[in-house]
Amino acid sequence: MLHRLLPAMALMLLLSANAAAQGLIIPRERLLPPDRIIPRPMPIPQVLKIKSIQITTNINLQVATTKVEQVFTNDTPYVLEGTYVFPVPESASLSEFAIYDGDKRVVGEVMERKKARQIYDQIVRSMRDPGLLEYVGKDLFQASVFPIPAKSDKKIELIYTQVLKNDNGQISYRYPLGSGQRALDAPTGQVSASVQIASPIAIKNIFSPSHQISITNDGERKARVSFEVSGEKVYQDFQLFYNLSDKDFGASLLTYREPGKDGYFLLLISPKLTFSEKELVAKDVVFILDTSGSMSGEKIKQAKAALMFGVRALSERDRFNLISFSGEERLMDAQLVTATQANVDKAIKFIDSLRAEGGTNIHDALIAGLKLFESNDRPRMLVFLTDGLPTVGVTDIKRILDAVAQANKAGVRLFVFGVGYDVNTHLLDKLADDNRGASDYVEPQENIEVKVSNFFTKINHPVLADLSLDFGGAETDLIYPRQLPDLFRGSQIALIGRYKDQGDRNNVTIKLTGKVNGRERRIDFDRMSFPLTSTENQFLPRLWAVRRVAWLMDQIRLNGETAELRDEVVALGARYGIVTPYTSYLITEDDIRAATRRGRDFIGVVPGDSKTETRMAPGIAGAMPPAPLNQPQATGQGAVQQSKAIRERMKQATVEDDTQNTRTIGNKTFVLKNGVWTDTEFKEGSNPPVVDLKFGSDQYFDLVTKEPKLAEFFALGKRVVVVFNGKVYRVEE
Repeated sequence: MLHRLLPAMALMLLLSANAAAQGLIIPRERLLPPDRIIPRPMPIPQVLKIKSIQITTNINLQVATTKVEQVFTNDTPYVLEGTYVFPVPESASLSEFAIYDGDKRVVGEVMERKKARQIYDQIVRSMRDPGLLEYVGKDLFQASVFPIPAKSDKKIELIYTQVLKNDNGQISYRYPLGSGQRALDAPTGQVSASVQIASPIAIKNIFSPSHQISITNDGERKARVSFEVSGEKVYQDFQLFYNLSDKDFGASLLTYREPGKDGYFLLLISPKLTFSEKELVAKDVVFILDTSGSMSGEKIKQAKAALMFGVRALSERDRFNLISFSGEERLMDAQLVTATQANVDKAIKFIDSLRAEGGTNIHDALIAGLKLFESNDRPRMLVFLTDGLPTVGVTDIKRILDAVAQANKAGVRLFVFGVGYDVNTHLLDKLADDNRGASDYVEPQENIEVKVSNFFTKINHPVLADLSLDFGGAETDLIYPRQLPDLFRGSQIALIGRYKDQGDRNNVTIKLTGKVNGRERRIDFDRMSFPLTSTENQFLPRLWAVRRVAWLMDQIRLNGETAELRDEVVALGARYGIVTPYTSYLITEDDIRAATRRGRDFIGVVPGDSKTETRMAPGIAGAMPPAPLNQPQATGQGAVQQSKAIRERMKQATVEDDTQNTRTIGNKTFVLKNGVWTDTEFKEGSNPPVVDLKFGSDQYFDLVTKEPKLAEFFALGKRVVVVFNGKVYRVEE
């Protein structure tokens, strides 16, 4: 019997492949003598629910020590016995393992791997749960867990150590969080992670493609990274990258390329954290505030507080001015003034005197602001805040844009804030795009002071302006963002694009050029590689596709739909499972509600929009032919939310969340079509060899044993179609 092969409290180590997944307990009822068998009306779950996961990692130099605390819940009225499985990353060594019996901590032992493999193969074949296939061919620890009391929790704790790879100063860490979720019927309860990083070399370019992380720096050589999620199925392993460099600027280059295809790269650039006052770049700033009648009340109060914050944060070497406008503009001074204490006090009095009244003359305010800039030896920024449409003077959008282009010969950056929903998003977004700035919107439920003040904090200390990049001869294209922003203290640039070189380029020097206080400076990043084959960073094609689709959708939104733009959005959306108005069959209403709870929107998909809702899947996805979109609206709640969603995706550095109808595994995307998880690379009518498999058959298990990579795909369910190594594998019940 299977239970006899699992000695109590035994820990088993499998040393096979290097993929990873979350720890699970596979339960079974404790066997009783034949004369004590009792009928059980409640079925035993395939795996126990995970109540919480707490991950604590300390990385010193390249050595990472990870402590995992998992709490499982037995909801049944029975005492259970179970098998705990946890895949440990490649080259990691377990230093401690314990199972808690109430508050009592009991330590386990290591057992021989061959026996462990035989036991797990028996479990997989007997359970007939495709979700368990994710563990086939992985480095597994296993332990028998008994007792698991009825209606109670069971805590598991383990600690393992690994030496992290250092690739030209690039360090990567991975925690096996996501894959085992496919075997769970219910979402994980609470997941929290804390990673402490310490190094004698400065830490730069901290980045996670898998999770939205919080980063706290303690000087240049210590940092803490953390995240929390609750009540969700977490399909992504936690990935963390950072760069070690004592130079003023650090660069990290991640690549992915399949043989015979275009490659993808992500280039991260960030400055050191500590700069002397002389190293920081002095700047010129003009603040322009809409004081029309619609700004009255709480809006003008919050906007004035935000401006006061921005003025007080200026360095004494900075120059600035203030303009208020309604029907006509009013300047604090006739020219830019130095940010001395006396001039700051003067500005505070000017701001305090502002009142909301009159119409909205956007054209004249912008032209007056641009005329104030004289020098081009320092960063030049115009911060523009409005809550309305142009109603006075020049009101035609094209004429306003043309006039600004003509007046902005000095290359002033325009940072634009729209307040509320009665703004023209096409005008504000184009003002930002055409003038190398950024646009953002403050919705009615948001606080103007908080949002604008946070922006001032980010841009207050420029360290390198007017940037350009030379990729050292590497053949790159379709890089996003399309225009390089300036670099500020504490900021990071994340460029993602494609490369097409016909050979390995393993010693490329990437050159970053910019200006510091009017003088040109060049920074060289040596020994960068654009290889012909690179398979580690499988998230890159999809991340590039998200930014590409967001840029295409922005062109459609601002300039109108064309067949070429629409067709590329549809192709990329279908291939990578990216939700757009053309591919909204990939989502359900539950997906939109879940995204809203997380504070995120899908690209161009507005909740409540009838055109979107008619395309949404009722629960099972099926392809629908794309219909032309109505001309996108420039004003209103939908326009503002659409602009924000697209702009967020245009700078996105984390992979998209899977919807109920999509799953991402490595570099593949699967869509649920008529109950079948179908690889988006599969094309109807194509003629590759087809291998038909019956789920759970000997042929099925023999194949996943021979090809463990297929097990990851088959774990999606009992009906799967996948393209793999030139063949189509079709699994049916």
